[in-house]
Amino acid sequence: MTDHVGSDDAPYGLEGKVALVTGASRGVGAATAVALGDAGCRVACAARSTDASPKRTPGTLDATVAAVTGAHGPGRALAVPTDLSDSGQVVAMVAATVAAFGRLDILVNNAAVTFVGDLGIPMRRHDLIMEINLRAPLIAIREAVPHIRASGQGGRILNVSSLAALDPIPGLMSYGVSKIGLERLTLDAARQLAKDGIAVNCFRIDVPVASEGFVANTPDSDHSTWEPAEVAAEGICWMLRQPASYSGRRESMAGLRRREGIMASRSAQPHVGTPASEMFDGLAGDTETIFR
Repeated sequence: MTDHVGSDDAPYGLEGKVALVTGASRGVGAATAVALGDAGCRVACAARSTDASPKRTPGTLDATVAAVTGAHGPGRALAVPTDLSDSGQVVAMVAATVAAFGRLDILVNNAAVTFVGDLGIPMRRHDLIMEINLRAPLIAIREAVPHIRASGQGGRILNVSSLAALDPIPGLMSYGVSKIGLERLTLDAARQLAKDGIAVNCFRIDVPVASEGFVANTPDSDHSTWEPAEVAAEGICWMLRQPASYSGRRESMAGLRRREGIMASRSAQPHVGTPASEMFDGLAGDTETIFR
């Protein structure tokens, strides 16, 4: 058996670690950055939206950093404005984190973009989805790994997926393809990095979560069963704390909640139903998309 860094069975402590979270200006990314700050991490928050250059959807890096530093003092969080469609900026994002904090222990690839469309989606939009949702996480992992190895204490990489990876949801073809690709990337990276004590896992959001982006994209849907982003962030932090032997896992948010008794519902009407745990096989219904 290959020797791993540290103990495969020891929980991974978050206190004093440095984490980099993408898509941290809003939604699950912002909630995860705040939760990691509460757990004792120093957190680099990456996204495009800042107070100086806000985007149409609410939320900025500055607000996330302020939430962490307001609770834990200056120096605990860093804004790293990054356009993940630009490979050079992804490389610079990791370098800026290490330059500011002196190390890197945790990478959370959360950022994603969605455009509605199936076979007729404009290719420039399909390509942008792939750049941000799949290519950027790969580059971020490649850049982060040497720094995580350098700590000699192992580390954690977590990729955030979606139910769209398994179900052919109308209107989300390219998004779903990018997410199942991200899940496969998780498995390959876990295999390659196990000897370094770096656990690589995937958290699949298959319970409705009311991130600002998905609420904006589903204006006609009933959001009363949708969980706040903090519920998903709880599950992500739980996965990051697991031993190094806990790696190569593609966890369903619904399944993890049921099995571990975590992520208690905070919605007005808790979601019911059992999401798919394997990729859909067969002819799916061709219904109208709920996404706008």
